[in-house]
Amino acid sequence: MIKAIFFDIDGTLIANNGKALSSTRAAIKQAQEKGVLCGVATGRGPVDLDKVVDYLSLDMFITYNGQFVYTKESLIYAKPFSKKTLETIVDYADENYRQVMFGGETQVAGSLTIRLSQSPSMQRYLRFVPKKFPVGFLKKLLQRFSPNRNAKRYESLDILREPIYQCIMLSPEAEKQKLINKLPQCDFKRSNAYSVDIVPKRGSKLRGIKEFLAYEGISVDEAMAFGDHFNDVEMLEGVGIGVAMGNGQDVTKDSADYVTASNDEDGIQQALIHFGIIDASSKT
Repeated sequence: MIKAIFFDIDGTLIANNGKALSSTRAAIKQAQEKGVLCGVATGRGPVDLDKVVDYLSLDMFITYNGQFVYTKESLIYAKPFSKKTLETIVDYADENYRQVMFGGETQVAGSLTIRLSQSPSMQRYLRFVPKKFPVGFLKKLLQRFSPNRNAKRYESLDILREPIYQCIMLSPEAEKQKLINKLPQCDFKRSNAYSVDIVPKRGSKLRGIKEFLAYEGISVDEAMAFGDHFNDVEMLEGVGIGVAMGNGQDVTKDSADYVTASNDEDGIQQALIHFGIIDASSKT
C-alpha cells in the first residue's frame, strides 16, 4: 500500500506552460482524501516554492535535492555545507569567475543569471532550446562579459553568514570531473545541460525522502516517486514504485518501474489510476 508520493517539479508536477494540469490537481486531491501524503522532491529551495508549484496544497517538501526537508508544521531534516566546504566552493567560484547561486532557508543570493533561469517563465523558454546548444560557449561568454567579474564577487555575500544547503553553478557537463577533483566533499546533481546543483557529500533526493519517511514511520516500500531527469534516477530506484514521465530522459525511464504519459498529457493522473491509488472514474 502506498502511503506517500513524491513528485519532481519541472517536467513532472507542472506542465510545460509552468502550471499544474487540472488532472494533476484532481489526482493529488483524491490521493490525499484516501490518506496518501503527497509532496515534492526537488532541487529547488523553499524560497517562492508555493508559487513554483502553482499553489498546490501539498503535505511535505523535500528541497535542495534532499538537504532541507519540512512540512508546513515542522522542520524534519537540514544538512548544510560545513564551513570549510563552503569556503572551498566560494574560493573556487571567485578564482575561476564561475557564476554561482547560494541557497539558504529563507533566501537565495549570488548569480542573477542563474536566479532568472530558475523562474517559472524562463523554465518555459528553456524547454525550447535545442539539446545541442553550445553550452560551453555560452558559459564562457557570460563569464567574459559579466558586469560582476571581480576577484571577490561572492566572498562578501551576506547569505554566507547563514547555513547554505545547496549551490547552483553555471557549468557544462564536460566539467564534471574537474568539479569532482576540486570539491571532493560535495556531490553533484544535474537536471539540465547548463548548470549543476552542488550539495554536501551523500546528499540526494532519496536521502531526504528517507528522512521524511522515518519521521512518519513509513517504509520505503510504501513510497512512490515521479521524475523525468538524471537527478531523479536514484529516488525512482530507491522507493517502492518509481514512475518516469513520458517526456523524461531515457536513463530515467530505464530506472523506473513504470513509464507514464508526459507532463503535458495527464501523466500523473494516468499512473495513479494504473496503480489503483485513485479511481478511474475520477479521470478528467
